[in-house]
Amino acid sequence: MATQAARGEGRVSPVFLALVAIMAVSIWAVWTGFSTSPGFAVFLFVVSAWIVSLCLHEYAHARTALHGGDITVGAKGYLTLDPLKYTHALLSIVLPVIFVIMGGIGLPGGAVFIEQHRIRSRWKQSLVSAAGPLSNLAFAGIVSAPFWLGLMDGVPDNFRYALGFVVLLEVTATILNALPIPGLDGFGVIEPWLSYNVRRQLAPYAWIGLLAVFGFLQITAVNHAFFDMIDAILRALGVTEWDTYWGQQLFRFWEGTPEIPPLDSIGLG
Repeated sequence: MATQAARGEGRVSPVFLALVAIMAVSIWAVWTGFSTSPGFAVFLFVVSAWIVSLCLHEYAHARTALHGGDITVGAKGYLTLDPLKYTHALLSIVLPVIFVIMGGIGLPGGAVFIEQHRIRSRWKQSLVSAAGPLSNLAFAGIVSAPFWLGLMDGVPDNFRYALGFVVLLEVTATILNALPIPGLDGFGVIEPWLSYNVRRQLAPYAWIGLLAVFGFLQITAVNHAFFDMIDAILRALGVTEWDTYWGQQLFRFWEGTPEIPPLDSIGLG
């Protein structure tokens, strides 16, 4: 019975498989131009890809915690990739999607509850926190591979733009979530090394970390400096500002379908 239960704890959930299926269908719709609303197809692709990456982010935390000594993560359903099993659905899925819709910012939320006292060393506790941003970094490397490998020739323009926007979200998620701010994984990396008094004083502010970062990015000077840095990273990956701009314009389908100039007219094809 225990073995069967353990197997069930690690079985991929139908919810996650449904998300992957939606992503696959939306990729097909964007690629073929099948949808009468190309923006809506791009929206489905970007949102489903983003939520899939959020699931992988939280899975990375849970799997690393399991190997570090927290054997409770399986019973909590964290190893099934089911976003409905997360501790805070609002912080885990809803807010990150709202951030994307409002400002094109990829910012994962805190979701899985790790019993830190079960983790056997401070190094492993830090690694548990680092696993999330590292998963976003890996996802960014995978989805940007067609760009930096020079495989985008002949790819439909709308798919290129949508994929470029997904890369933007993953890169911003990696960088922002690595900041040493309470509530973000960057703080979780250094937290085990702080004194008990410091951790206790900062604990009440953990829940506002996400909102504080999002609010800070609404300051014009900060926003420009941050996205200038992001654009430089994306250019190194082969993703242009043209790609991410039109990807976001298509994503915001409720504003109407934009008139996009042909890609070959600017020499990027």
